[in-house]
Amino acid sequence: MSDFLTSLSEATGGLWPYLVVILFGFLPSEIWRWASVFLVKGLDEDSEILVWVRAVATALLAGVVAKLLMTPSGALAVIPAYWRWGALGAGFLAFFLFRRSVMAGIVVGETILIGAGFLAR
Repeated sequence: MSDFLTSLSEATGGLWPYLVVILFGFLPSEIWRWASVFLVKGLDEDSEILVWVRAVATALLAGVVAKLLMTPSGALAVIPAYWRWGALGAGFLAFFLFRRSVMAGIVVGETILIGAGFLAR
């Protein structure tokens, strides 16, 4: 196995980690994305299965956001909770003020978090 990795590293010029990421990270999920594009062609947008899929996706996203707010790790752990909650609130406010623009909510929330990160240093 070691000889294989050595020859792979020499053949790719040190780019083998990127090759591994593409083969084992990107392609397995990309196959399912392409399959879903072809499988949902005749499916109604308001069908029960798609309503369920949207509900599950929303619940997963809400769980990730709650985890990041309640028990952050890494660089986010340095930022005090009131800044994290304030960034969330400001992001929601921007979302609604800019005609339900997800991009506006993200930009405003991230700007506050980055600014709080610089203040926390």
